[in-house]
Amino acid sequence: MRARSIAKSLRKPATGLTLGLVLLAVPATAVAGTAVAATGQAPATAHVAAKAAAGLDDPAKKEIAMQLVSSAENSSLDWKKQYAYIEDIKDGRGYTAGIIGFCSGTGDMLDLVELYTQRKPGNVLAKYLPALRKVNGSDSHAGLGSAFEKDWKKAAQDKDFQKAQNDERDRVYFNPAVKQGKADKIGVLGQFAYYDALVMHGDGSDKTSFSNIRKRALAKAKTPAQGGDEKAYLDAFLDARVWAMQQEEAHSDTSRVDTAQRVFLKKGNLNLNPPLDWKVYGDSYHIG
Repeated sequence: MRARSIAKSLRKPATGLTLGLVLLAVPATAVAGTAVAATGQAPATAHVAAKAAAGLDDPAKKEIAMQLVSSAENSSLDWKKQYAYIEDIKDGRGYTAGIIGFCSGTGDMLDLVELYTQRKPGNVLAKYLPALRKVNGSDSHAGLGSAFEKDWKKAAQDKDFQKAQNDERDRVYFNPAVKQGKADKIGVLGQFAYYDALVMHGDGSDKTSFSNIRKRALAKAKTPAQGGDEKAYLDAFLDARVWAMQQEEAHSDTSRVDTAQRVFLKKGNLNLNPPLDWKVYGDSYHIG
């Protein structure tokens, strides 16, 4: 896995978003109904059965995870509309694009376009591979520019490119988060906390990488796999995550932790069962 050399920046809410705006990517009844089927309990009481529930890789839980991340990354719960997203958010990482914010300066955008080209040679983005290799590790747009932005949006209409984005998201971020979470014997909320940290910080040797955030948490609390209390460990992990975010000005708003993940933890909703209510950048969101 190619590790990010620097942490990913947050995208601020789009201009014109209204405080309290609620956007749903799937019908609330569908999510709630699936939660009942998965746990055998109504959403209002199912949070007490976190230990018995499916992991974040359960389809209904994964959908919730995608919506939660999209609320922070794109100020919308409709994550499937983000395949075509592309802009330079001036964070030193070049272009940020797609459903998970693949960056031209951190390597994961290059990996994505290489995968797409392996599967579909001659695609509209293939001609930019030499430029993507040259700008990797910088904020440069050399060889890319407006033509690349236009072609990215065109490629986003291709189901093959959408699948490539999904697959790279899972390979680099989602699957490693779930695997480590299950090894630590933490539930759906904890696995999501790992996933969100990987999305923003990537993994590697720098002090704000996912692995070092986890190490910082382990210095304060044991995982359930080590005999520790799950809520106490997750509290320590979120503390470490906030610390990591505060090391970079672009991450100074920690609401995706403080008024989202921390809210679920305080309520004891370790299984992320709907209804879910949270805020990011002061904007309110609801599932279920």
